[in-house]
Parts: sequence; structure tokens; C-alpha cells
Amino acid sequence: MKYIFPQNYTFKNKLFGIIDYSTLILNVIWDVFIFCLIDMFISNISFKISCFIIFCFPLFLFSIIGFNHENFIYVLVYLFKFIKSPKLYFFSKE
Repeated sequence: MKYIFPQNYTFKNKLFGIIDYSTLILNVIWDVFIFCLIDMFISNISFKISCFIIFCFPLFLFSIIGFNHENFIYVLVYLFKFIKSPKLYFFSKE
């Protein structure tokens, strides 16, 4: 069976067809960072698990669901660019 892909189709590599690899790497780095912080300061195991879920699960959900199937890293870059230089554009019809 042959598959025909249009020339303007961009193939994105995803893990299990759900999450981009760059977003997955960002999630793993964030999870390791949070795990190390929690491990240093908290000794109760149930409190560690609940804190880890509270800090890591929302980012994971945003990564999977996304914003209109946009890569999560691109959304963060756009947000930081806007925060760095917010501009308002007013267009008037003449």
C-alpha cells in the first residue's frame, strides 16, 4: 500500500503520536528539577508525591492537550517575547 503525502504536509515526530519530542524533553527536565527540589526539602513520602503531582501534572496536561495543536515550547517563546516587549496596535479605517 502506498501513501501519498502532499508537498505542503509537514511530518512531525511525536512519541506515540501524542507529544512532541522537544516538549517531552522539556517535561522531563522540569520533572527532574522539581523532584530534586522536593527530595531535598521534604521528608514525608506522601507529601512528596502530592507536591510532585501538583507541580508537574498541569505542565504535562498542557503539553498533551496543547493550544490548537501548537508545540508547547513555541507557545512559551511567544509568551516571553510578548512579556519582553508588549505592544498595542490600533488600526483605524480611513
